[in-house]
Amino acid sequence: MTSVNVKLLYHYVLTNLFNLCLFPLTAFLAGKASRLTTNDLHHFYSYLQDHLITVTILLASTVFGWILYIVTRPKPVYLVDYSCYLPPPHLSCTVSKAMDIFYQIRKANPSRDEAWDDPSSLDFLRKIQERSGLGDETYGPQGLLQVPPRKNFAAAREETEQVIIGALENLFENTKVNPREIGILVVNSSLFNPTPSLSAMVVNTFKLRSNIKSFNLGGMGCSAGIIAIDLAKDLLHVHKNTYALVVSTENITHSIYAGDNRSMMVSNCLFRMGGATILLSNKPGDRRRSKYKLAHTVRTHTGADDQSFRCVRQEDDERGKLGVCLSKDLTGVAGRTVKKNIATLGPLVLPLSEKFLFLVTFIAKKLLKDKIKHSYVPDFKLAINHFCIHAGGRAVIDVLEKNLGLSPVDVEASRSTLHRFGNTSSSSIWYELAYIEAKGRMKKGNKVWQIALGSGFKCNSAVWVALRNVKPSTKSPWEHCIDRYPFEINSDSSKSEARVQNGRS
Repeated sequence: MTSVNVKLLYHYVLTNLFNLCLFPLTAFLAGKASRLTTNDLHHFYSYLQDHLITVTILLASTVFGWILYIVTRPKPVYLVDYSCYLPPPHLSCTVSKAMDIFYQIRKANPSRDEAWDDPSSLDFLRKIQERSGLGDETYGPQGLLQVPPRKNFAAAREETEQVIIGALENLFENTKVNPREIGILVVNSSLFNPTPSLSAMVVNTFKLRSNIKSFNLGGMGCSAGIIAIDLAKDLLHVHKNTYALVVSTENITHSIYAGDNRSMMVSNCLFRMGGATILLSNKPGDRRRSKYKLAHTVRTHTGADDQSFRCVRQEDDERGKLGVCLSKDLTGVAGRTVKKNIATLGPLVLPLSEKFLFLVTFIAKKLLKDKIKHSYVPDFKLAINHFCIHAGGRAVIDVLEKNLGLSPVDVEASRSTLHRFGNTSSSSIWYELAYIEAKGRMKKGNKVWQIALGSGFKCNSAVWVALRNVKPSTKSPWEHCIDRYPFEINSDSSKSEARVQNGRS
């Protein structure tokens, strides 16, 4: 307890060092000024007259530099609002129903030399499903919930159109923005990329204008949502006075795996139906009604390393069935990539006290290699108020919680999202942000850090600053169930169970 108090005192003193020094300095200058005589002021005026050209040049240079800074600095990017898709109740997918889908998919797509009802494979799926952290209220696509399941291109297109159109209709209704005002469109879907593209589908459905700057990102994994935000940010810095629309989703119908390769079967247990749409603006007048301002985006790509590049890979299994293979190296690759991302983000957001401690321990580690084995992990909670860690699975959340020194409350939004909606890929971080808002925790000036991991291998971060006390938007995905969360983990059965916890809201 004493060490915690000492660190807090150190943090306060170093963070407020300028203010602490300003008062005695101001008092000293005020004392000096009070002793000035009329003769002193006359001498000062005479000095200015004798060096009028120099003073004028200095003053003009200062004014010019300030004007140049105002004109050339990047304009703020505001998050006006966002919408997370909430599927209808009839698409609810319990754990037992998910197991039945796996059974039916294998039955409908048998191979010559494999038993579609192999008990060992189904038992493996059942164990993974029970330990995944997913609850009984996630959602699956209509095509897969039918008996027999429809795993075809038409069903996949129907799923994606349902998610994107549903989320966009809610977003436009909440923001009262005319779709023809949208100047930039970025859509990301990793595994399902039809022709015409999904971005073209959005343009056609909502009749967007003909000179829109549209982009369709594919194959970039669960971290593509932040890549889309970063791309939209760069475009908003170039194209003035406009809106940017970001759409993040993934397709379950197209990507579900029907074989018995266990490294490919895991993804079936984690991914569920979902998507999010985000409206960004660079219009100064939108600041008043916007929820957040974008502070930083940091992208880290370790694909130059073969191990990183191959740890998440879509490919055919030995029987020719397409799936996403998760390598045993995934955890180690993810850890290294996250560290590189944090090393870049840290100097942008951490207070001076943490930067100084990190520098001191870094130098000490270099000088005393044998005595200091671990690097200092900065306390990001001194700079960040809320954390939205990609709900890729319980193990992912556990690792980042440990490595970043976070508390259970800090990862509550991630665990609750995983339990309620499953891994919705690149959109999961927006369900988590909606959770924080629904709990009433987002206050004016708070900073929220979204961190996502994806194939390639990539780790991407976005930091937002709340412009007001943020309330949940109309038709929030949590509005009918927020009181049932956070949930507890039943360690005996390794299954997630939603329970009301008094005093935590």
